[in-house]
Amino acid sequence: QMQLVESGGGLVQAGGSLRLSCAASRGTFSGLLMDWYRQAPGKQRELVATITSGGSTDYGDSVKGRFTISRDNAKNTVYLQMNSLKPEDTAVYYCHTNIGWRDFWGQGTQVTVSS
Repeated sequence: QMQLVESGGGLVQAGGSLRLSCAASRGTFSGLLMDWYRQAPGKQRELVATITSGGSTDYGDSVKGRFTISRDNAKNTVYLQMNSLKPEDTAVYYCHTNIGWRDFWGQGTQVTVSS
């Protein structure tokens, strides 16, 4: 069983920054591909960023150049550094991974960007 716990959300003004963290409960974390998703009210959940076990990264078009995903395998933690935040980044942000074709999600952390 894998548990993912996000933290670091909050209220920030447009142009500001936040860093989200996602702590994983299992020691096999280092071999896992990890994602950050977000879901705004009335919208579908969308993929924000992905990091492979080897550290390769990929980003959604709307966040490229502003967000950075990283991981610390010693701490079983994945991060999302969010810079130059915009009101349209307002959403609940979720950490995600897949193990054996089973999806695991965190509880989500709210990010609100005021204009």
